[in-house]
Amino acid sequence: MDTYDEKISLISEMIAFAVVDGELHDREYDFLWIVAKELGIKKEVFLELFGKRDSVKVIKDEHHRIMQFYRLALLMHSDGILHEREIQAINEIGINMGLNPMGIKKTLRAMAQSPNQMIEPEKLLFSFELQHN
Repeated sequence: MDTYDEKISLISEMIAFAVVDGELHDREYDFLWIVAKELGIKKEVFLELFGKRDSVKVIKDEHHRIMQFYRLALLMHSDGILHEREIQAINEIGINMGLNPMGIKKTLRAMAQSPNQMIEPEKLLFSFELQHN
């Protein structure tokens, strides 16, 4: 992440995604707060983002877009319940980020097969790099 505005945009996108199923679970909130802290966002600003719906800034670097997609996918799994709206939304978000649909599908499948829904960074990046050939 290069700028503070990009970081705010990322966490805003994550907040919007977290409530796509109509509610915000405690585990989702905790996950969002952990990410916000890692991005250097203060608690007051983080809380204000729940009431705002700013436009999302496009991330130019593909590596950062992949990482943001993965964060969103982790968020989707954090409450232990997969809603159809979440699955549809994560696919739409990935495509809107300019990520390859096959890479999105491979990543989500690998996460679903993992006992803790996490995958190694190399496997994550490989899912998308494989599509470059």
